[in-house]
Amino acid sequence: MSAPEPHGWSLEHHWVARLPGEGSGARWRIGLSSFAQAHLGEVVALTLPAPGARLVAGRAYGEAESTITVADLFAPLSGTVTARNTALTGSPELVNADPEREGWLLEVDAETAGEPPGLLSAGGYRRATQGSEEPGARRADDD
Repeated sequence: MSAPEPHGWSLEHHWVARLPGEGSGARWRIGLSSFAQAHLGEVVALTLPAPGARLVAGRAYGEAESTITVADLFAPLSGTVTARNTALTGSPELVNADPEREGWLLEVDAETAGEPPGLLSAGGYRRATQGSEEPGARRADDD
């Protein structure tokens, strides 16, 4: 499956992208934003929940360990984890190399249909993080 484009960003520095599929529920792929990985430094380990675990929006669900810090990861939406990116097990540096594509973290079946609440557009997220450098960030049109 090709990587979906990020659909929105959370103030907890995650992106979310809706995965194609049918049915009333929505499956979302989530990952760290370019901004987050740039500020973490070189990611050396991740602690992520297993499939079947429940995420609650705004609550910590895991950790990212880098060469300079350990940071809690906060869920951008509520739902059940259906998959985690197994490529990160042996190569956590994918979060730094390609955070918004191959470095995704989890896939989650959302508890509610529709778009997760509280997401920002690319322009809104850029404004929220303004004043901080975001190396390699894509520049999308403001929504």
